[in-house]
Amino acid sequence: MSDQLSRLLSIMARLRDPVSGCEWDTAQDFATIAPYTIEEAYEVADAIERNDMAGLRGELGDLLLQVVFHARMAEEAGHFAFDDVARAISDKMESRHPHIFGDEQGVMDRQRWEDIKAAERQQEGSTSAMDGVARALPALLRADKLQNRAARDGFEWHDVRGPTDKLLEELDELAAAESDEERLLEAGDVLFVAVNIVRRYGVDPEAALRASNAKFERRYRAMEALAGGNFTALDLEAQEDLWQAVKRDEK
Repeated sequence: MSDQLSRLLSIMARLRDPVSGCEWDTAQDFATIAPYTIEEAYEVADAIERNDMAGLRGELGDLLLQVVFHARMAEEAGHFAFDDVARAISDKMESRHPHIFGDEQGVMDRQRWEDIKAAERQQEGSTSAMDGVARALPALLRADKLQNRAARDGFEWHDVRGPTDKLLEELDELAAAESDEERLLEAGDVLFVAVNIVRRYGVDPEAALRASNAKFERRYRAMEALAGGNFTALDLEAQEDLWQAVKRDEK
């Protein structure tokens, strides 16, 4: 183990010491720390998207701290320790790369990777193709994974025309919804089918929406700049003119 990793583990042990530790750190449990773990993972992704290598170094450290925090709490409860976490992922990586660490020949493709993961789930007692798709995943990403699992079982439209027609149907049902509960469910169906469409084109829906969010934010900021601080005073037609101007400038 590296000196710095040993140092980090020692720091966390001291912070969690029930007598002399930090009041905040000792008061935490898995549930209270989980939101920070998710947040740090997103901040890693954000640093990568901005190509901020100095930021990435710091964000990876923050994410590593989350792993150390959870492992320390588990060790205190007698479940497992950090070494067990490292051993488990090492074992998993070796078993998932038999062409590197085993005797299997050939190149690892997506299908082979998914077959290995499916075999692991069966060994762990999985009874459904839907097992193991984490509920805490972002909804678009989880929809994509659920649909991929179903598609491997053959539950899939033959071509993109199927989900495209279904999207029009779901939009009609959303328009016809009469209660808040109905609208919630129908809106979810619209988004779920939209994920299926973009997935059929080989597009990651989560990455696609992040790109659109970034594009919208960039264009909106550009409109505000063109308006000279008076954007909210403009009527919709004038705002639309600015939007079109920004789009032309981008081209």
